[in-house]
Amino acid sequence: MKTHRYLSYVFMALAVLLSNVMCAVVSYNYCDMQWGIRYGGYSAPANVAFLSAVPYAAGIAVCAGLAWLFHRRSREIS
Repeated sequence: MKTHRYLSYVFMALAVLLSNVMCAVVSYNYCDMQWGIRYGGYSAPANVAFLSAVPYAAGIAVCAGLAWLFHRRSREIS
């Protein structure tokens, strides 16, 4: 069915979009943490900024799993 194929494409695109957004957010948070450590008096290390990647990684995994599932279903039907 075409619906499953389109849903597969949509979730693949969402996974790619989320990965790009994750890279931007993590890099911004890392730079902000480095500035805060030097000038703002932050006490946490800059590596804490990488924890903001965890929810994005979960979302990417869900989107990739759904894309794979819909792709598989589209191949079974046709």
